[in-house]
Amino acid sequence: MIQLKNLLENNANRKVEPYTITAIIDSALCVGVGGSSGSLADKPIVRNAENNLLIPGSQIKGRVRHECEKLLRGLKWAISESPNAEKMVIRRDNAPAKFQRNEYEIPGYEHTYHCLISQVFGDPILPSRVIFDDLICTEDPENLPEIIRPGLTINRRRRTGEEKKLYFLETSPANAELKFQGQIHIQPTLTPERPDYAKVLIFAGLKQIYALGGSKSAGLGWLHWKLGELNNELINMNLKEIWQFLAKGEMK
Repeated sequence: MIQLKNLLENNANRKVEPYTITAIIDSALCVGVGGSSGSLADKPIVRNAENNLLIPGSQIKGRVRHECEKLLRGLKWAISESPNAEKMVIRRDNAPAKFQRNEYEIPGYEHTYHCLISQVFGDPILPSRVIFDDLICTEDPENLPEIIRPGLTINRRRRTGEEKKLYFLETSPANAELKFQGQIHIQPTLTPERPDYAKVLIFAGLKQIYALGGSKSAGLGWLHWKLGELNNELINMNLKEIWQFLAKGEMK
């Protein structure tokens, strides 16, 4: 169990490094929210208290984690199964052989193994090293008109539209190249004797995300990233050492 007292003690002398990231939307964005917002849309777009469009940080973190899991599995690392809490925590007394390795041992957690993903993004026992802010649209909301886009639920088996299944989505303006900006906050590694791969992995994960929100197959939410601060940080790191560490995924 994660104890607040332990978190405060562990983080007291740990420097958190913030990095600004920017998502530039190439098409219309549809990140919907449930409930009524005064809009005519069945799925209004999510906004903050100041009426700015936003992309929730939890969505960014979840997508980045998923992409990083795919990258590390491709490098033959054993990755715990998220979001299943029971399978995310690997106890040492009954751990599969593929998890019984030094790279999965964390000081202060003598009874469990934690895969490389959990060491960055956290699990039910190990706190996350990274916090993702919501990405806030930099454009004044007064300049963004309400855009309503109709949709129809398709019965893929019958290849016809469903009766009484017309709906309306609220989206951002199309082709406006809106910028959504926020920060990633990264804490120092708990294992300083090993190469710190977190920034490299997060950078690679972000670069694998080409669309966010709903109706991506209909062309909504396509984007590209500006990661200047994080990219500059990687330039000053020993990338060769990090990639040599990540290349050790397959157990001999």
